[in-house]
Amino acid sequence: MRAFYFDNIPGDQRLLHDSGNPVSDDILKSIGLLYWHIPTNQQNQIDTVAEERNYKNRDTITITKQGLGDSYEAKLKSFYEEHMHEDEEIRYILEGSGFFDVREHPTDSWIRCQLDAGDLLVLPAGIYHRFTLDENNMIKALRLFKDEPKWTPINRGDLTDVNPYRVDYLKSIAVN
Repeated sequence: MRAFYFDNIPGDQRLLHDSGNPVSDDILKSIGLLYWHIPTNQQNQIDTVAEERNYKNRDTITITKQGLGDSYEAKLKSFYEEHMHEDEEIRYILEGSGFFDVREHPTDSWIRCQLDAGDLLVLPAGIYHRFTLDENNMIKALRLFKDEPKWTPINRGDLTDVNPYRVDYLKSIAVN
C-alpha cells in the first residue's frame, strides 16, 4: 500500500490524484489505520489476523463494469460518497486495485491509500472515508467482519458528527 495526500484537483476519481506529498506510517497509525501486506499465495496468514482481531465472518466482492452492468457508474458514485461505518471496514485485496480515501483528523485533509493485490487494510469504525476503483476498473476483495456482515454507510452530515461511533473514534485517536 502506498499513502499520499490527495491533490484535490477536479477530475476522474479513478485517477491517481497524487499531490506528491507522501503520508508516513506514523500518520496512518495516528488516525487508527492498520495495514499489512500478505502475498496472495500466503492467504492462510489472513486466518491468523482474523483470529487475532476476532473477525468471525467473511465474503468476497468483485467490482467490475462487466459484473455490475448498467448500475456500474451509480454504484461507483455511491462508494465515493464520504461516509463512515459503525464497524471496522476490513478489506484484503485478492486481485485488481483501487483507492480508499480517508480523512485525516484534525486537518480534514484527504489521504489516498492505493491498494493492490496482497494489501490488507483496516479502517476503524467512525472514520470518514470513501472508495473508488482506479483506471483498471477492477477489484476483487475479501471482506472480513467481527459479527454479521454490515455494509451500511452513514453519509457524512450533522448527525454523523454526534454519532457515538464517530465520537468514540475521535476519543480513540486523541491519545495519539
